Amino acid sequence: KPAASADAPVHSDGCRVANRVGTKVYPRYFFSNRSFDVQRIFCRACEDLGVSWTRPSFKHISVARAADVAKLDVIVGPKE
Repeated sequence: KPAASADAPVHSDGCRVANRVGTKVYPRYFFSNRSFDVQRIFCRACEDLGVSWTRPSFKHISVARAADVAKLDVIVGPKE
């Protein structure tokens, strides 16, 4: 289930942040984990859901495109 494979990692090792670029603020998701296997599970789930991701560093995955952030907002919901 791709939604569950994207939801659980964000709740455990991820966050939704305000990305500031100049005077504009954009929402973005970050997922951080040193395990390549765990990263692969999250990235594969994103791909199955049609969510684009990038890797800004060896342990971070970023979802920043507005449409993709909106998809994760529906799937992940607020962290509790």
